[in-house]
Amino acid sequence: MLVSRLASDTPPFDQPLVLPFPQTKHHNTYVTNVNNVLAGENGGSLKGLSLSAIQKEVVSLPDSIKTAVRNSGGGHWNHSFFWSVMGKTGSIAEAPSGDLKSSIESTFGSLDEMQKKFNTAAATRFGSGWAWLSVNADGKLFISSTPNQDNPLMEGIVDQPGTPILGLDVWEHAYYLKYQNRRPEYIASWWKTVDFDVIAKNYTAAKSGGLPAFDTPLA
Repeated sequence: MLVSRLASDTPPFDQPLVLPFPQTKHHNTYVTNVNNVLAGENGGSLKGLSLSAIQKEVVSLPDSIKTAVRNSGGGHWNHSFFWSVMGKTGSIAEAPSGDLKSSIESTFGSLDEMQKKFNTAAATRFGSGWAWLSVNADGKLFISSTPNQDNPLMEGIVDQPGTPILGLDVWEHAYYLKYQNRRPEYIASWWKTVDFDVIAKNYTAAKSGGLPAFDTPLA
């Protein structure tokens, strides 16, 4: 059974958005839904797979469970990843360094330009979805956005597959209680919580063909 990474009412990061409600409530709903699939008649096709591996297998799942796993399994992965890239002010790396910094500069010109492109992807995602900084199969950084609970691991479903190293939730429930319809203001505040040390670890893993190392425990 999958369990939520963020089980407590005290998130391990500063809050540019109102948490834990409704964000943690939504996350726990995704966990419940995907656990119901695992326990169901066709759940055997997921047995033995990690949450990340499930994302990669969505396109090949039986039609009877594909939509539920895509939506709720994606929602669980996306939120677990989202929590993992943030931290509290004073305990996070506020700017990239080393190989990550070099790659950002060679790809986008500067950190500021990368953030501008990321912000545009996040702000212009129509309706509900996510913005991502990812590594493609050639080891290059790219920015994309996806609808609903899709993510770049879902090869065969998304337009730009890859391995995410940073992600931002732009569903309205992520920010509406504090920012109403001011999504760009929410995005700007969120950058103050991003821990670039975590992003660097994700980048190193992705470059070697690995996946982000965050806690999605099985119980």
